[in-house]
Amino acid sequence: MNTSSCIGISTMTPCCRIWIGYRISSIFGGSHVKSSNSGKTNLSKSHSKSVHHRCYSNFKCQEMGYSSKSVAGTGRRAFCVSDSSWGKSPVLAKGSSRRGVLVIPRVGSDMKNHSTLIESHVNEKGFEKIYIQGGLNVKPLVIEKIETSNENVVKEEDNRVEVNGATVDLGILKDFNENVTAEREASEIEKEAWKLLRDSVVSYCGNPVGTVAANDPADKQTLNYDQVFIRDFVPSALAFLLNGEQEIVKNFLLHTLQLQSWEKTVDCYSPGQGLMPASFKVRTVPLEGSDGAFEEILDPDFGESAIGRVAPVDSGLWWIILLRAYGKITGDYALQERVDVQTGIRLILNLCLADGFDMFPTLLVTDGSCMIDRRMGIHGHPLEIQALFYAALRCSREMLIVNDGTKDLVAAINNRLSALSFHVREYYWVDMKKINEIYRYKTEEYSVDAINKFNIYPDQIPSWLVDWIPEEGGYLIGNLEPGHMDFRFFTLGNLWAIVSSLGTPKQNEGILNLIEAKWDDLVAHMPLKICYPALEYEEWRIITGSDPKNTPWSYHNGGSWPTLLWQFTLACIKMGRPELAQKAVALAEQRLSVDKWPEYYDTRSGRFIGKQSRLNQTWTIAGFLASKMLLENPEKASLLFWEEDYELLEICVCGLSKTGRKKCSRSAARSQNHV
Repeated sequence: MNTSSCIGISTMTPCCRIWIGYRISSIFGGSHVKSSNSGKTNLSKSHSKSVHHRCYSNFKCQEMGYSSKSVAGTGRRAFCVSDSSWGKSPVLAKGSSRRGVLVIPRVGSDMKNHSTLIESHVNEKGFEKIYIQGGLNVKPLVIEKIETSNENVVKEEDNRVEVNGATVDLGILKDFNENVTAEREASEIEKEAWKLLRDSVVSYCGNPVGTVAANDPADKQTLNYDQVFIRDFVPSALAFLLNGEQEIVKNFLLHTLQLQSWEKTVDCYSPGQGLMPASFKVRTVPLEGSDGAFEEILDPDFGESAIGRVAPVDSGLWWIILLRAYGKITGDYALQERVDVQTGIRLILNLCLADGFDMFPTLLVTDGSCMIDRRMGIHGHPLEIQALFYAALRCSREMLIVNDGTKDLVAAINNRLSALSFHVREYYWVDMKKINEIYRYKTEEYSVDAINKFNIYPDQIPSWLVDWIPEEGGYLIGNLEPGHMDFRFFTLGNLWAIVSSLGTPKQNEGILNLIEAKWDDLVAHMPLKICYPALEYEEWRIITGSDPKNTPWSYHNGGSWPTLLWQFTLACIKMGRPELAQKAVALAEQRLSVDKWPEYYDTRSGRFIGKQSRLNQTWTIAGFLASKMLLENPEKASLLFWEEDYELLEICVCGLSKTGRKKCSRSAARSQNHV
């Protein structure tokens, strides 16, 4: 038997952590593995269609990716991981060669050579040939090098390189590697948090692949909290990366990448290719005809088992953001250069950039498609999705290898970044000046010169807002649709607007000014409110459908979520105001351990543990640890956020000047950046 593959029969006792039933098939329609004496396996009939990638307990799996050798006659290659050095290896091995840095050409500054029509770019699907050309007998996708033009490669001789106008010191990674063990003594609370975080780790093929959402031993009904969620794992991944432990993050990225290609249906309907799952579980399946043999299978949930059967829009965006963070912190850029990873990025972008009926550059989504996964009136163009979308586009522009097959996609990304930033900055921003303008809006304006472009009625301005918004500062509203502005403050979207520079420098500063001025409302006894204010009375009954979990000042309806702490810390460090983050971390540190690390807090001031809050909530634990490490290592935080890209302000994709219409004005947006 060829032991270099992962296919074989085992009689070892499994180390099973998670069980779930699910039927999965491949989008390729390839044949499934059947039993024979040549190393193939046989599953029971009830599971014969549910296996995509598998691992048997008595075989060492190859390095993560497609195996270079497959069992003769099998329909697809094994996908497993190497022997674990979990928690032992530093970020970079000493003496390892430093990789050349791929620099994305400044497509934005050379837009005259590219078409500005997005539809001419995103409908090209030549990159999918990586998966389907040649059927299932394509060569392995684990590669040593991707060809690219010499002009796009920065040589390795110089320790400092220029990437899109910004100077990057590669020596930071070397210093991080050498100093990773020189850490201060952790406090008792941090030691407890690390223990709980490690206890939440899920293994597949004997290797770590993620962390469960919550690991409360007293919880009798785990529901889906025993799954590995993509969005929940991000703070866990950052904590591990900042601590020099990269294997679990790499495994997670590659295993979820393989789940992207699976067929998923709800009532016989399948969403677009490229959708990332919301979560997955490790399931153990007995083998038919063998005594005690088993195999491990990853079971994904694409929304077909979620509370509202809503596909997760944010999972793919979080995956791209984490992929960039992995490369930035570890220096392992070879991962993002792999053909399968590059293809995964493009499939996600293909979904996001697909042509539709919408006239806006923002993503149109339904309620429950992000962290707020229940009905909360955020359908349409919620800020959270737009901010994550913008960040993912910026990540993709950095990571995509530019060649003849991708230059049009990079141009489309630049176009969308420009249109999205202008749209959000111009129409989502409110401060005292903007509210005064809305108060005096004229309505029913039909011309292209209309000031009130979305026909917003001044009576929509809520009474609480007039007295709440400070003289200095402002924020990006929660949602914008024709005839409707959702004036609620959503924390996650505003924080990511700062981190990704979706907002202007002045707006970003204004958001932190507002949080500081309204500390008692947005932080109080526990950082941070997921949104403010809560929906109450008749408004709560109509908008949430009388949701018993989203009662006023609870859960997603004005509850306080400690996991937002690490994102607040990142935003504060970027804006040069770490003292705000330190104040919030100190506040959380007083209560989180005593309260057993709850998922969320209730009441207007966040004094009560959430009525349905899970304890030992992993992203609460990881968010606290990541915040502490970011504050201690602000130079690492600088690897995770973006500064303003002024070239984007010069790109206009509307093309109105060619039709004789009035040109769209970008001067206002540009002027705000220099204030």
